[in-house]
Amino acid sequence: MMKIDFSGLEPNSLLRGNPNDLLSGLSTAPEFQIPNTNDFDGFQKESVQMVKPAKGTTTLAFIFKEGVIVAADSRASMGGYISSQSVKKIIEINPYMLGTMAGGAADCQFWHRNLGIKCRLHELANKRRISVTGASKLLANILYSYRGMGLSVGTMIAGWDEKGPGLYYVDSEGGRLNGNRFSVGSGSPYAYGVLDSGYRFDMSVEEAAELARRAIYHATFRDGASGGVVSVYHVGPDGWKKLSGDDVGELHYAYYPVEPTVEHEMAEASSS
Repeated sequence: MMKIDFSGLEPNSLLRGNPNDLLSGLSTAPEFQIPNTNDFDGFQKESVQMVKPAKGTTTLAFIFKEGVIVAADSRASMGGYISSQSVKKIIEINPYMLGTMAGGAADCQFWHRNLGIKCRLHELANKRRISVTGASKLLANILYSYRGMGLSVGTMIAGWDEKGPGLYYVDSEGGRLNGNRFSVGSGSPYAYGVLDSGYRFDMSVEEAAELARRAIYHATFRDGASGGVVSVYHVGPDGWKKLSGDDVGELHYAYYPVEPTVEHEMAEASSS
C-alpha cells in the first residue's frame, strides 16, 4: 500500500535547519511613536486637512439695476492636476434661478439637482415660484443637516422673484449670507480686486457682463486652479440668459494685444 508523507505539514517543519536563513530577506517592521496629544480628535482633523487635495475655481455674482450677473470659469482640478477644462459651473435650477459651483463637483451638482426638484415641487404645491430667499434657505437647511460628513460646497443662489433680484451665498456648513456681490473659490481674491474697483449699481447689462468677464479672466491669469472658458449669465425679470462663453486665452490677447516688435539695425559707429 502507498504511504503518504505528511512530514511537510508539521508546524515546525519550516524551522528545520538555520532559522536565520529564513528571516534574512525580511526587514523588521518600522517603528513610530504615537502622537502625544490631549485632543486626538483635533489632531486627526488637522492631519486630514494637511493631506487633503486643494480645490480651485473662480465664481462670482452681483446685483445691479438690471438684475443679477453670474459668471464662472470652467476648470476642474485634482490637487495639482487639471482634470477638465469644460466643467459647467453655473447650474440652472429653474428658468428664473441659477446656482454656482465651488468645492467638490459631485457634491455641488447633486445638491443643486436636488434643490431644483424641491423648487419644482414647491411650485406645484403652492401654484407660485419659490423665492430666492426660500430656495437658499432650503439648501442651507439640507447642508446643515449633513455638516461634519465631508461635504464640500460653496455656492451662490441667484435669481429673480416677486421682490426682484436676489443673491445668497450658501456653504456646506449650513452658512447663509445675503449680499449684493460675492466671489467664491481659490481665485476669488483676484476677482474681488477687479469687481470692487469697477462695480456700479447703475451699469447696463453690457457693462456688467464685461466687468464680470474681466474679473474672471484676471483671476484665471493669477490662479493656476482656474481657467478654461468664462461663462457669463444674466438673470432678469424674464429669467436667465447666457450672454457669452469666451476662452481665457483669447481674452488675454483681446485685453493685452501683442505689439509688433521692430528690429533696429546696429548702426556702425563712425570712426573719428
